[in-house]
Amino acid sequence: METLIVHPKDQKQLIAIKAFLRALDVSFKKEPASPYNPDFVAKIKRGEKASKAGKGVKVDVENLWK
Repeated sequence: METLIVHPKDQKQLIAIKAFLRALDVSFKKEPASPYNPDFVAKIKRGEKASKAGKGVKVDVENLWK
């Protein structure tokens, strides 16, 4: 099946949509909204994965400003 993403404009629309889905016995789930851009989150996760794999550059604090 397909996944639909719905963006209700207000609480009234949200309540109506949930009632409609329940009436049709359609399952749905709520996902928490992230304040971050999905592309940014993916970039951070790639960086963490690369860091765990030993990739990256270590900078000595003593030589940071030299």
